[in-house]
Amino acid sequence: MGRIQTQYLIDESGKKTAVVIPLEEYEELLEDLHGLAIIAERRDEPTISLDELIKRLKVDGLL
Repeated sequence: MGRIQTQYLIDESGKKTAVVIPLEEYEELLEDLHGLAIIAERRDEPTISLDELIKRLKVDGLL
């Protein structure tokens, strides 16, 4: 994703109160945020090696 095109809404005193971005960029940001939340939730889960993963997938008939 490149630079986000933004527009600002301002109040009577010129203070920025909200931001407007294209819907597609908003949806991409939501997807990124969701992915980061999943990573954070799983941070403390045990890991396995790639070889072990392949072995398990073969045993389950998925590879």
